[in-house]
This record gives sequence, C-alpha cells and structure tokens, in this order.
Amino acid sequence: MKQVAFGLLGSRLDQSIDDANRWQTWRPSVAICQHEDLLIDQFELIYDAAMARLANGVADDIRSVSPETEVRLHELTFQDPWDFEEVYGGLHAFASAYAFRPESERYLVNITTGTHVQQICLFLLAESGHIPGRLLQASPPRRQQEGQGTYRIIDLDLSRYDQLAARFALEQQESLSFLKSGIQTRNAAFNSLIEQIERVAINSRAPLLITGPTGAGKSQLARRVFELKQQRRQLAGRFVEVNCATLRGDQAMSALFGHEKGAYTGATTKRDGLLRAADGGMLFLDEIGELGLDEQAMLLRAIEEKRFFAVGADREVASDFQLIAGTNRDLQRAVDEGRFREDLLARINLWTFCLPGLAERREDIAPNLEYELTQFSAKTGQVVRMNKEATQRFLQFAETEAAAWRANFRDLNAAVTRMATLAAGGRISIDLVEEEIKRLQTQWRPCVVNQRGRSLHGLVDESQLDNFDRVQLEEVVRVCRQCKTISDAGRKLFAVSRTLKAKPNDADRLRKYLARFDLTWEALNS
Repeated sequence: MKQVAFGLLGSRLDQSIDDANRWQTWRPSVAICQHEDLLIDQFELIYDAAMARLANGVADDIRSVSPETEVRLHELTFQDPWDFEEVYGGLHAFASAYAFRPESERYLVNITTGTHVQQICLFLLAESGHIPGRLLQASPPRRQQEGQGTYRIIDLDLSRYDQLAARFALEQQESLSFLKSGIQTRNAAFNSLIEQIERVAINSRAPLLITGPTGAGKSQLARRVFELKQQRRQLAGRFVEVNCATLRGDQAMSALFGHEKGAYTGATTKRDGLLRAADGGMLFLDEIGELGLDEQAMLLRAIEEKRFFAVGADREVASDFQLIAGTNRDLQRAVDEGRFREDLLARINLWTFCLPGLAERREDIAPNLEYELTQFSAKTGQVVRMNKEATQRFLQFAETEAAAWRANFRDLNAAVTRMATLAAGGRISIDLVEEEIKRLQTQWRPCVVNQRGRSLHGLVDESQLDNFDRVQLEEVVRVCRQCKTISDAGRKLFAVSRTLKAKPNDADRLRKYLARFDLTWEALNS
C-alpha cells in the first residue's frame, strides 16, 4: 500500500545554520525520508506563508535523498500558532477537505515539528479519525554523531479521556442522525447498520452496494451519504441519480456514457452523459441489476480506470466519481444465470449493506410516521397533526403482522399523504385512520377474483374454492407476479421441498399446480 506522511514544516528544527552545512544538521522533515526501513511515497508538508523559501528547499532536499517520495506543499498560515482554537480549526478544515483513500493508502502523522499546540492538534485529529493514520515521532542522533536519527510509530488509545471521547461520540451521533434524516429510529439492527455506513462513507471512496426491497429507502440513503461527504468537503461535484430500469437499448449507452454528434440516427447534438455529469461527485445507479451486459462492461472500466469512450467517440474522456449502486435483486443469482458480470459484482460489493423492509423494523413506524407528517407540512405549507387516539389506532394496526407494508416506506408515505390531504382543519381523526386501514387492507389483499367471482387472469370461481385452497392460491399468485420467470417463482415457492429432490423441476411443478385451477403462467403475467 502507498504510504503517505503528514507534517508541519519546523520553523527552527528544519532550518540549517547555512546552506553549505545543511547536511550536517539534523532536520526531521528530511530525516524521516532517509530511513531505509521507512518508505514515504508521498509527503504532505504544511508550511506558513512566511516560510515558503524554506519549504521549497526542504522539499528539494527530500527529493534528493528519496527520489521515490512525492512532496506536496500546502500553505496554511496561523496568526498565532499557539492559539489552540485557531490551530485546531485550521488543521481540522485541512483534514476534512483531504481526499483520504484508506483502502489503498496508509497514513503517518509526524508530530516532531511545529509548536506544542500544533502537535497536540495533530494528535487529536489522528485519534478522532479525521486523519486516519498513526503518529510518527522522530528523534535526532546521539551527541557528536551524524545521521538521520531514529523514529517511532505510535498508536495511542484515547478512550480513557472521557470528555474528548464524548465530543467525538457526539460528532458521530450527529452524522448518524443526519444519515437517518433526523429520525430517532429504535431498531437496534438498523442503527448498527447505519453506524457502519457512516464509518465507511467518511473514510472510503470505494463503491457502495445498497440492497433491499423496493421502497426500503435506498435512494434517500444514497443522497444522505452524498450530503454527508459534501459537508465534510470530501466531494465537490454533483449527486447524479439514474434508475437503470429505465435505460433500454442504444439509449442506455448514450445516457450513461454520452455520445458524439452523428453517432447514431437522431444524435443531432453532442451529449456528455451521466458519468461525466458526476465527475468529482457521486453517481447513484439504482437497480443496477437491470443494466445490459455491454453497459456493465463499460461501467466496470469506468469504475476501475476513471476513463471511458462516449458512443461514437475515438478519444477517451475522464470522470472521477464515487459510485453507490442499489438493487432489490439477488446479483449473485443474476451472475449464475449469466445476466450480470461477475467481475463487476466483485468490484462493487466491497461494501454491501442490506436495508431491511419496514415490516422488519416495525418499532420504527412511530418515529417515521411523525417524520412523514412533518415532510407533508413542509411540502404543502399545511400543518397537519394526528390526535392521540388516531395515532394509537394507526400504530395498533401498523405495528402488527396485519400490516404487510409490501412497498415499505412508499406505502407509509402514501398512507400519510392520503390522511393528511383529507384531514379537515389540519387534524387527522380516528375516522380517517379507520378509512385508511381499510384502504391498505384492500390494497394488500391478493387479487384472485373480480366482482363477478371470476379470476382476473384465469377462470377461477372463488365460490368453488375451499378457504384453504383460496389462501394458498392467493400466495402463489402473489409470488408469480413478483418474479420474472416461472423457474424463479418455482424456486421461491418450493424452496424447502426442492432440496429433497435429485433433479428438481420447479417450473414443471408450478405449471401443474396452476393447471389445477385452469391457470397458466402466461395468463398471470400478461
């Protein structure tokens, strides 16, 4: 891994009595690059504007003793280098703006030079994770000896300092609350998941893969991750979101990668494409599993090399973006079925987070109900509230198994929107709640028959079905409508029994079951 060192130029220690004798003087910023067992690939050297000449001289000397070290100078001037507030604020801003890549780089923080206040501030920034590195302390050679001296790499535990630890914990809590849109969620597993996402989002630019059912909040979370990184000045570009399910045929390539004028019929002007639009920012590809194999191949190269060809172009273009991919599908199964590239999946699933559906975190319905009401008021300018009895009745239904929440938060948002729209005088009454509960129950009930007792997609007479067969058939129809192929539906419906068969034929079993009711797969999915 690449090793990067951070350090402050020493106004005294990095000086020499005269230029001719500078190699007989121990200068820590130069000396740490002279150790054979400590390779510094990149040195981020911070200096005061008044010491620009010294900074350039030290940088030249580092390059001469360690040609493999890239020295990058950063001007950062303090009116009073002993003022803790000023120094910490300046170094904190520098660290927040720096693009750390801990997945491919290791970091060292040189605390040998600078005032004691500056050294303390570097220590705090390292221990809080703002600079994700270890401390480096250099020492001069013994008296009357020449050479580069010695060094130590130090790992320190700051957890015993309660007030400092509390300050850092508060900052993390603020980030977690931000990712959750300020909703005080109660589900322990979800809160733990968000905490992991927060740590990764701040410390990595690697792709993130967010999975979960439709309506679980993948798009909203991706945008909040972008806004969090933007707050910390880790991203300067735009947030670009695209639903890959809407991209089809030649238009998919053009939309993603752009095209040249005349690249194909109808291409009357040049188009940059969404990957170019996300340069310096974040690209969120929702439903990435819907991309075609050609688009997947080009996307893989764009992720790995940050370069790609627009349609009809003979010259590459560059775009440095962070990728978040979303899907509600099993991408590994798609790989097995030849519908998704294995190398692309390997590249995007370094960090994979699965968002649970609303039915899996029912204890979070109450705070999200309040959030949805607040959002409705903000969008419409109408203050709408629920009285105590109405709230209790809604939660009594919503938090039990009777509520399916098939579309997850989209169902909850729609329910709140309907009740708030119909609320007389801005008050949602218990009568409105009862109406909404009936509406949701009807919406979630599998539709097998129409008003005349005939199947919407077949020839089933409900009056001729036992209750047992009706309930079973409703579930089969529901699963069939959610799956793209009859084999996929069969695998889900016979998940247990199929493991007992040497050669399970899920599609054939399902066709025979449907035939009992004069139903066909094609009729159900027409």
